[in-house]
Amino acid sequence: MTPVIEIRDLWTQFGEVVVHRGLNLEVVPGEILSLVGGSGSGKTVLLRQALGLQRPARGSVRVFGEDINGSRDARRLQELRRRQGMLFQHGALFSALTVFDNVALPMRELRTLPEELIRDATLLKLDMVGLQPEDALKMPADLSGGMIKRAALARALALEPELLFLDEPTAGLDPSRSDSFVELIRSLHRSLQLTVVMVTHDLDTLFALSTRIAVLADKQVIACGAPEEVVAVRHPFIEQFFGGERGRLALGGWRSRRERQ
Repeated sequence: MTPVIEIRDLWTQFGEVVVHRGLNLEVVPGEILSLVGGSGSGKTVLLRQALGLQRPARGSVRVFGEDINGSRDARRLQELRRRQGMLFQHGALFSALTVFDNVALPMRELRTLPEELIRDATLLKLDMVGLQPEDALKMPADLSGGMIKRAALARALALEPELLFLDEPTAGLDPSRSDSFVELIRSLHRSLQLTVVMVTHDLDTLFALSTRIAVLADKQVIACGAPEEVVAVRHPFIEQFFGGERGRLALGGWRSRRERQ
């Protein structure tokens, strides 16, 4: 199976600070791969590199088989980016645009779609994430935290991407809204056959969604596998991250759900 993302011998450096040293990682089609790591481990930087927004010091990043740092074909790179969607941690909606115009923006930037089709597609995306037609005319300042997440997710899905990046998707949500948003992501992942790469610190979200977990520490991926495989790895960060009370509760809930399935 050809990886959707293939990262080989990646080095990331800012001045004298080395963030990644010889990092290797693959993302396979259809999975939800979650990235976890301590502060400064370079999780969000890795997302930016996979999106082609930041170049590593050396190494290769291949997305859909294309070396996004080695290619000089701007049109080809733009086509690759259209196959990807990004949900930012705080939504990153444009405050001066309505919800409708935020979601419609990626389609309008193509400059090839008639406005009638954009309107119908935008309302469809809003419906997919659980927002009503009347929400389309609201401004971001009028939305709750959960609605901001849903509107931002609709925008990330506007161009019907195959690959979706999620940066702390449930950050700032109360437990009820977090559970609802996790279920929405799970449903969309299944129905749209998405490949998802997610950064999260939330252990409940991590276990609820992850097909595999990749742990960043010591400037590399120190473990990558199914949740039960990763938590069994003997490493100080893994033991600290998963070994506390919250980690044990989240892991126990995940095991109970698996047994009921």
